[in-house]
Amino acid sequence: MSKKKILLVDDEPALTRMLRLNLEQTGRFEVREENHGNNALRAAREFRPDLIFLDVMMPDVGGDEIAEQLKQDPALSGIKYAFLTAIVTKRETGTGAAEISGETFLAKPVKREELLAVVDELLGA
Repeated sequence: MSKKKILLVDDEPALTRMLRLNLEQTGRFEVREENHGNNALRAAREFRPDLIFLDVMMPDVGGDEIAEQLKQDPALSGIKYAFLTAIVTKRETGTGAAEISGETFLAKPVKREELLAVVDELLGA
């Protein structure tokens, strides 16, 4: 069985590293980190991920803008994505992910179980 590819886009290298390690430890995923929003589309074109986790607020370009660009690019529009954010709190999302305007959001800090649940939901268990 081939590993699913996941791209993590967040301006916090410590967070992307922790998430990458959590995902890779399952043996089910190949993971790449990108810590500059401006490089997210290039990374997506090169890596061809099945799923992208996007930080909502980054200094250069926000995850919402990246998501819009993904949708508009025929070569990337089939890639699933979910947002990571500190804007939405754990209290607002409860345990796990929340859906806001049809988009999946995970509140930071992200627990391994929450992360894997979103991956399984979006990519199939």
